[in-house]
Amino acid sequence: MLVSWDWLKQYLDLNISEAEVCDRLTLAGLNFDGASTVNNDRCLDLEVTSNRPDWLGHVGIAREVGVLFDLDLKVPAADISAISNGGACSKIVQLEDEKFCPRYIARSITGVTVGASPAWLTNRLNTIGLPSINNVVDVTNYVLMEIGQPLHAFDLAKIEGDVISVRKAAAEEKFMAIDHREYLLSSDDYVIADGRGAIALAGVMGGKETEVGDLTTDLLIEAAQFAALPVRTTSRRLKLKSDSSYRFERGVDPEMIDWASRRCCELIVETAGGEVCEGRVYAGSQPHSRSSVTLRLSQLPRILGIEVPEAEVRRILEKLGNEVVDQSAGSITITPASWRRDLDREVDLIEEVARIHGYDKIPERAGVSLSASHQSDLDRIRNKVSTAMLGMGFDETLTRSIVSDVWSKAFQGWSLSEPLTTSMPMVKGEDRLRVSLIPSLLGARRNNEKFSYPEIDLYEIAKVYLPKSKALPDERYMVGITSGRGFYELKGAVEALVGSLNPRAMVTTIPYTDPLFEEGQGSHLTINGTTLGYLGVVSKSAAKAFGLQQKATVAELDLTALMKLAVLVPQHQDFSTHPAMNRDLNLVVDEEVSWSRLQDISTTAGGELVQEVTFQEIFRDPKKDGPGKKRVLFTITLQAYDRTLTGEEADATISQILAACGKETGAKLLA
Repeated sequence: MLVSWDWLKQYLDLNISEAEVCDRLTLAGLNFDGASTVNNDRCLDLEVTSNRPDWLGHVGIAREVGVLFDLDLKVPAADISAISNGGACSKIVQLEDEKFCPRYIARSITGVTVGASPAWLTNRLNTIGLPSINNVVDVTNYVLMEIGQPLHAFDLAKIEGDVISVRKAAAEEKFMAIDHREYLLSSDDYVIADGRGAIALAGVMGGKETEVGDLTTDLLIEAAQFAALPVRTTSRRLKLKSDSSYRFERGVDPEMIDWASRRCCELIVETAGGEVCEGRVYAGSQPHSRSSVTLRLSQLPRILGIEVPEAEVRRILEKLGNEVVDQSAGSITITPASWRRDLDREVDLIEEVARIHGYDKIPERAGVSLSASHQSDLDRIRNKVSTAMLGMGFDETLTRSIVSDVWSKAFQGWSLSEPLTTSMPMVKGEDRLRVSLIPSLLGARRNNEKFSYPEIDLYEIAKVYLPKSKALPDERYMVGITSGRGFYELKGAVEALVGSLNPRAMVTTIPYTDPLFEEGQGSHLTINGTTLGYLGVVSKSAAKAFGLQQKATVAELDLTALMKLAVLVPQHQDFSTHPAMNRDLNLVVDEEVSWSRLQDISTTAGGELVQEVTFQEIFRDPKKDGPGKKRVLFTITLQAYDRTLTGEEADATISQILAACGKETGAKLLA
């Protein structure tokens, strides 16, 4: 926000140095970014936060300075009774959607003479970087920068018909703006229209057809409130920014709209002559009353660590424009000012008292009470997963939650429903909430390949958004992984990750077919029958679609499933001091029998004596074993905690395992 120093002094008896004012404003949260001299004035550059639209006008800045230095604020009365002719505005205003435009005020002025602005008006606008156009347009810009309320002046004679409507634009409706460029509108845009068509893009910019010119004699002055999101959507889509859209996107003061309208009319008559039609046109509803907020004085020392006198607390709250409705022993109840939509909790009032009273008055060793806190289970799991992945050489990445339609459908293992869409994409062509992290990680992998990092291993912990019928989406945290290693290497990394959370958890792989995976190299991962995630080698067609030059393997794990199996409290267990015994088994099984199934059967059948089942090799000999058969060689490690196993115990356990494998898979021990 650019502020004129001379302009600021119109509202305050400001006998304070510029440096002192800027220092205090910075300490109060309105950062000073620099200053420059323009003619005989000073231009201050102040950084306004998004929650303070009231600072987007000189009156709001003056109010803040007045509170900080205990000065009285002088706001012009905007009285137009002496310059009104008793007539009425000849137009009717219709609102198609009051959610978009809750209130609209129209006033008309007759007999104006459009020309150059007086020096005082031109100088103030030039100080803050606004060029002078003519006395009418300059006044609308002046009031905009004075109070933060956008206005627009139409040439009344160029408005077709008696009705002005605030409506949605028709699909592909054309609009010629005052920047003399034509814009193609959509049905999501809103316009101000007369009997002929759109004469302004609501909240953004006026139209060329009703632009004020040198021959204009009668004016229609518009002051309105428009919803922030539609204005922002239109402004971004059309790449059409204006001082008006900037303020509507942040919200205007509903109770100052009429003041801005009257102030605009007052200054136009002062600079361009004419008379104001006394009757205004008001369409919409009256502003809603604000709910009161109570500040308990005991909370100030508890949160700030210092005592603030009750009289000072009341002065600060009242000077900021809030109305004190009750003051009892130990508390003050206020109705927040209409321009302070961010004040709705007790802690908000505490913050106001702190910043105005002065953060510098809070000593470094103030006795602020502290309470013990702890990490949530989700945070602890995320930290454990990150530690494990980093320890295995994976780098963490961060990708966007919004992806293209093609990427959103590249992998749909978690949901086959149509992905949710957003009406305001941040990147062109990307408007779908992702249902998997895998496509985003493959995109990150492609970017790394461009910079000669083809074997980089990446992981990400983030949300996916799984659609649900007639309900909010299932927002679920996932662990996405991509690697340049092979299937078994990444499977080992997944098993190591699971093992770091629960050493006794065993991952089971079930063959899974998906266009993203190479045929026969995709797996559905489960633990005790519960889905953990998916793992597979990226197919050649998918790699080509993502622009990958090297092979890639991907995995995606449900963080909720990891949380359920994780042992968050460290557990101690003594190691067995007795020797282990290894037995090698070479089984002939059907081709479709997977190694993971044999591993699960062996672990279950062997019971507590089985410490580990380790894969060794697969061998095929159709001549000896027959077609569709394979040999699976693996090692079983047996160990007891409290004794040395005898050969008889080991043989009995192996016999149980062989019997179970034979019963469930038809496996035969190779003699």
